[in-house]
Amino acid sequence: MIVLPRLHAGMLEPFPNPRRALSEPNGLLAFDGDLSPERLLDAYRHGIFPWFNEGEPILWWSPDPRCVFHTNAPHVSRRTRQFLSNCGWTVSVDHAFDRVIRGCAGKRVKERGTWISSEMMQAYETLHQRGYAHSVEIWNGDQLVGGIYGVATGKLFCGESMFSAVSGGSKAALIALCALLAERGYPLLDAQVTNPHLVSMGAVEMPREVFLARVEALVAIEVAPGHWRDARPSFLT
Repeated sequence: MIVLPRLHAGMLEPFPNPRRALSEPNGLLAFDGDLSPERLLDAYRHGIFPWFNEGEPILWWSPDPRCVFHTNAPHVSRRTRQFLSNCGWTVSVDHAFDRVIRGCAGKRVKERGTWISSEMMQAYETLHQRGYAHSVEIWNGDQLVGGIYGVATGKLFCGESMFSAVSGGSKAALIALCALLAERGYPLLDAQVTNPHLVSMGAVEMPREVFLARVEALVAIEVAPGHWRDARPSFLT
């Protein structure tokens, strides 16, 4: 019988060692606790993230292997490159975080990690206000056509979710985010769990042990939190 560690709301106790996460379901580590800014940041600094469905307790995960992007090497197909060169879309950063996270929450419930509760939205908006959570927005004129958001700690960026209101919007957001992170010296974009779409965009699988070592080194680099509103990433380099 496996007993899953339980965390307690209002108490910032240490997370269990992520190397002890279950293999089935892959990466499940602990449950309960809360989504306070301090707990969320502590989770990301240890290679752990929350994901749970409506009606469930908060579930904390650290899967093996881990899906990551090397930010200087996303795969941009020739067709996508041609489209982005001619579509007239523009990019902004941290200008519409609330709209991006609501766009992500509105995605199909059947997709993994796309059900985002009001509690989660409030938690990440608080991290955004404190300068840790960031969004990339894709615009067609004044229409928000796609976006992505995640959490920066040290020199690690942990992606959380992305959405498209128009075909290609999330792909453009991911490409722009990789360009932004590479420019700012963030070598890894944590994408959590592999899926075919991410692989088609250049994501790779990294053994958890290797990922955790990279996390430890990257989060140890001191970076002051703050908004990135002045950033002007390009789709293509």
